[in-house]
Amino acid sequence: MAAEGDFLTRYRAVSNKLKKRFLRKPNVAEASEQFGQLAKELRQQDCLQYAAFCNLAMARCEQTLFNAPGEALALTDAARLFLSSEKENRALQAPGFDEHLQAALNCYSFAIKVYIEMNQPVMAASLCLELGNALKEMNRPGEAIVHYQRAAELQTQTPIEALLSMGEIATCKILTRESSLSHRFSTSSRNLLEVLILCLILSSWAFLDIVAKCEISRVLLLMLLEPPPQKLLPEHAQTLERYAWESFDPHSQVTFLPENVFLLLQSVVMACQEKDTESLKSLQTELWPFLSAEQNHLLHLVVQERITPSGQGI
Repeated sequence: MAAEGDFLTRYRAVSNKLKKRFLRKPNVAEASEQFGQLAKELRQQDCLQYAAFCNLAMARCEQTLFNAPGEALALTDAARLFLSSEKENRALQAPGFDEHLQAALNCYSFAIKVYIEMNQPVMAASLCLELGNALKEMNRPGEAIVHYQRAAELQTQTPIEALLSMGEIATCKILTRESSLSHRFSTSSRNLLEVLILCLILSSWAFLDIVAKCEISRVLLLMLLEPPPQKLLPEHAQTLERYAWESFDPHSQVTFLPENVFLLLQSVVMACQEKDTESLKSLQTELWPFLSAEQNHLLHLVVQERITPSGQGI
């Protein structure tokens, strides 16, 4: 409480300097510097939320001075401090209403807006990604999607970075399916169909390693969803045809996948079609070292779906 009282006293003292006096202009630059110094001291004392408020006050000063870079930096610092405070509260399981998270979201939003106005889309996109990553870590993948999407839209001049952002969107859409796995063709499944479309977009103009990752994820998603033939998009039908034993042609094998991975995926498709759960479990073990964490999770869901259909066991 002593630290809080000292903070309020010093904060008000600096704020008072910004009040207009008769025939005297307030020294906004000095006030901004003092708010910054107070924020630094509070951060060292681990008073993160108070430090964030000082950074917010500093951002307002920089805005008054028409210093957009300084404003954006102060807003970003405030956002990170509010976010760190929220994480601390969650770690301590302290009761709350996500007020620090909401404050962080607002600060990130304003900082992104400032960078866009400064014609710095790369900086704006990096903050969108930072916020998306934070939300995903806090088990809020549905909310993270919006920020990854915005990042991708801002990364039109850096296509590889845009691809990675779209990959994060796909990951979040997969994660959001878990909350309602029992509704097989509900909104959650439509989310996964959107992921399949994203994979198609990505594989059409990506480097081979990204193409390979998308191909594997697409096959596993199709095995998980099992859409009926009448609902299967032509592109997805072509994907499944590549892994069908009856149409197997060694000369037409996809060149961007290692031969052993291709054959294992082909076996997975066959095991799913034959509803051979034991073979699928064995294939899961063999494929495990070749897949990413996300893909292994998808394969796990495929196996679980065969053991307990419609996700009732998950």
